[in-house]
Formats: sequence, structure tokens, C-alpha cells
Amino acid sequence: MRPLLLALPFVLLPLNYSQAQDGHDHHEHDAAASLGAHEHGTAHLDVALDGTALELALHSPAANLLGFEHAPASAADEAQVARTRQQLEQPLVLFGLPAAAACDVSEQELQGDLLGGAHAGYQRRDGDAAPSEPEPAARADGHSDIEARYRLDCRHPEAIQALDLRTLFERFPATERIQVQLIGPRGQQGAELTPDHARLTF
Repeated sequence: MRPLLLALPFVLLPLNYSQAQDGHDHHEHDAAASLGAHEHGTAHLDVALDGTALELALHSPAANLLGFEHAPASAADEAQVARTRQQLEQPLVLFGLPAAAACDVSEQELQGDLLGGAHAGYQRRDGDAAPSEPEPAARADGHSDIEARYRLDCRHPEAIQALDLRTLFERFPATERIQVQLIGPRGQQGAELTPDHARLTF
């Protein structure tokens, strides 16, 4: 995927916990320190909207999305990998984008050593699939991650009023929270979203 908006460095903002209070005592420095860490139940999402271009990058432990972090060892595991891959290929649904925005997926890339064989890393542009360099078979610490990156072209970006992750939480129930860094018309903001507080206004 060619670099664009998400190639810009994100400044780690204190997360706006008024967006997602879950009854725990959170500390801003703990939240900032946890960004990028491999923590089961937690995923990270960078979002950038500039003109008609919308880019999203989701990074998550494989356990959040697949339910496991070992190599597929059964037909059931293989079926779960295929299901997860299919769901990740539907960003318009996963991120709750309104039909009125008229967004088309121009590029998407999935990376993850557990996504299976030739699918460990691939890029698709305008509906065409092409292989990319796969990731190493496993991380040195035994954990496995999945990254999904998307570029969308939206003819009516003004219709995108919020990021709504309810469907993502429903499809991947092991994901308990998503730390979001967003660049939009109102500037940059950060928030932690949960199944009970899954919406962030642009």
C-alpha cells in the first residue's frame, strides 16, 4: 500500500476516557505506554480522513481475532482463519461507514503469520490480488499479531460523522477495547472504545 496519511507520525495523545469509561481507574501515562504492546483483548486503530481519502490501520493480537495464536491444527482452525480473513476484507461493514459516504475500497492489505500460507501477507488494489512479502513464521516471544490496512476513496466524506466499531466488537468478541488515534476535520484525537462505548465522532 502506498504511504499517504498514515505515513505521518501520530503523536501519542492522552486517551479521552470520557468516550469509554468502564469503571476502572485509568492513567494517561499507562495508556500511552500500552500503545503498540501485545496485550490480549486490546487492539489499536489509526484513522486518517483527508478530503476524500480515508485510511485505517488495525493492529491486533491474533488471539483477539482468531481466538488462538498457534498454527492452525485442525479443520476447525482453518475454517476460523478463513472466516476471520473474510470478515477483515469488509472494512465498510467493520467500521460502520454510512452508505451515503459512497466509499470504495481502493487498497487493502492483511498481514499476519496465522492468516495461512500464501495469505500471510497480500495486497489488493481495485479488486485485484497480488502477493506481498509474508511475515516471519512467528514472533520471538511466541505471540502473533494481525495487521489490516485499508485505503478508501469516499465521494461524499462529509457523510462520515463518526467511527462506529460495534460490528467489529460483535464479530470479534475477544476484543475488549480498541485504542484509537484519529486525524479528521477537527484535528487529532485519541480514545479507547469498548463494546459499550463503540462510537467516536470525527
